[in-house]
Order: sequence, then C-alpha cells, then structure tokens
Amino acid sequence: MARTCRTYAEFWPYYLGEHARPATRGIHYVGTIVSAVVLVWALATQHWWWLMAVPFLGYGPAWIGHFFIEKNRPATFTYPFWSLISDYKMCFLAMTGRLGNELMKHQIRA
Repeated sequence: MARTCRTYAEFWPYYLGEHARPATRGIHYVGTIVSAVVLVWALATQHWWWLMAVPFLGYGPAWIGHFFIEKNRPATFTYPFWSLISDYKMCFLAMTGRLGNELMKHQIRA
C-alpha cells in the first residue's frame, strides 16, 4: 500500500480490497469464528492455557488465505488493531447478509 491510512474510515475500504476473493474471506470467517468460540470456551471453563491458541486459530487461517489465495501481505502486519476489528466486522456483515452491499459500495470485485 503506497499511502498510510490515518483513520479507520480510510482503512476499511483498503481492508476490503485486501480481501477481494471470496475464498480469502471464507478462510477468514473460519479463523474468526473458531478463535472466538475457543476464547469464550476458555473463559467459561477457566482453561487458561487455551488462550494461547486463540491468536493461532484466528491468524493462522487468515494468513494462509493472504499468502496462498489472495497473494498479498496481511493488513495485520501494518494495522493490527484495525485489522482485528475489521475481521469481526467483515464476518458479522457476511453472517447478516450485508457484506455484498459493502463490497459494492467500495467497488471491490474479485
């Protein structure tokens, strides 16, 4: 990315563009959902050592998607907090059927 995102409003369209391929988004959803389930389970059962697995379960599939499907550099490396928020936002929009409109709004095509 040539320019720096200074606000989340600037970052979000960039993030969507870095996730243009449906397969990349799909593997992100798997990582996001599995890591969230394991986080809740670890907290509920107080099996604290499972907390160490949460980042690997979330970022592992996502990074595989970037390196082998999308063939780009994960936004997490430059914008870790915004990227984490956007993973959940993208997953939520997909689960509620609103991601397609967001992709069209920002002219993101696979």
